[in-house]
Amino acid sequence: MRTRRQRKHDRQVLVLGAGVLGIAAVWFAVAWLVTHLWAVIMLAAVAIVAATWFVNQRRQRQAWGRVQQQALRYELPQIDALSHRDFEYAVRDLMRRDGCADARQVGGSGDNGADVLATDPHGRVWVIQCKHRRAGDRGSAVGTPDLQRVNGTARQLYGADIVLVVTNGRFSSRCAPLAEQLHMHLADRRLLAAWAAGSRPLWELLPRVPAPRAGN
Repeated sequence: MRTRRQRKHDRQVLVLGAGVLGIAAVWFAVAWLVTHLWAVIMLAAVAIVAATWFVNQRRQRQAWGRVQQQALRYELPQIDALSHRDFEYAVRDLMRRDGCADARQVGGSGDNGADVLATDPHGRVWVIQCKHRRAGDRGSAVGTPDLQRVNGTARQLYGADIVLVVTNGRFSSRCAPLAEQLHMHLADRRLLAAWAAGSRPLWELLPRVPAPRAGN
């Protein structure tokens, strides 16, 4: 059997060999760089140019995206022709147009009544439920169950300051009193048309919206 001293000696030999190999690798790498310095400089220059081009292209796309958002307009026939999911994306894009940079579509399975979430430039959190009617105001009216569904989760789950139900159709006669009681907001076909085809943000069109959050 090998003694402890022999095993220690073997480990020392392995460590020494690894060190020698490491030094040799570094030496060869340095020697290669010195010999091919021009190639290294060229590669670095190409990398810098490519990175600069990529950053500039990204900035241009972002700037063009902001221009497109600011110019976004929808007429009611366009809205009526959308699918329900596309209507949610349209509402998201209109909120982005008005300065809600984080506006996002979240509607789908398990959305808990929220279709669009956004934070406006005044720091207020919006939870929006979208109700699309292919027949516009000739379709079925949005009823109080839709209001109750989103009201039950908007503030508890999402910390909403403003809870909104928006439709390209109409609301039943019971919705307005319930919305006032629950401190919710409604945007019917008439208000949606003014918002989507105009240039004023939604919070300037809705009555009695909460004040901006402190510090905004």
